[in-house]
Amino acid sequence: MIERTGSSSLLGGDLPDGLLAVWAAEGDEDAFAVLVRRHSRPLLGLASCMLGNAQDAEEAVQDAFVSAWRRLPEYRHDAEFPTWMYRITVNRCLNSRRHRPPPLPLDAVAEPATGDERSSPARAAEEDAETAALTCALGELDAGQRVCWILRELQGLPYKEIALVTQTSEQTVRGRLFRARRSLKEAMAPWR
Repeated sequence: MIERTGSSSLLGGDLPDGLLAVWAAEGDEDAFAVLVRRHSRPLLGLASCMLGNAQDAEEAVQDAFVSAWRRLPEYRHDAEFPTWMYRITVNRCLNSRRHRPPPLPLDAVAEPATGDERSSPARAAEEDAETAALTCALGELDAGQRVCWILRELQGLPYKEIALVTQTSEQTVRGRLFRARRSLKEAMAPWR
């Protein structure tokens, strides 16, 4: 067993998440801060892909960490800490999507000014259109397929961990990924 030394500067890189989570559950804010630093980036990536908006993603991840801090005493260590955080973040994103107002039509939004002279306007427009098409295609997937696709393709999680996050079986994850990939392939066919 690793003992706490009392110095917050010693908390960090080499301590396992499980130990930090135990200490954080006992009220150690420094241990929780290490967990936040360690896992914020991948959770933000997940939330950004699910919500399509950096501000909403930051809010969802912040809410997820606040919820985790409050629920740490209930954390049973059945799943690894990152898996537990993915689950909380996915739930926050799904709730946010349910309560979000419908998007504005494209012609209602002014075109942003670009400051990058290195790329041609035509190429930038093509890349933006392709990204928009992928975002739209992801938005058309059902929530289960979208979450599985993001966790596998963008976050690189193994099937077993995705099953824990989505609270399904590995077989269900594989099926959802198959259907998501097939739908995305069809939707993105014009961009090949």
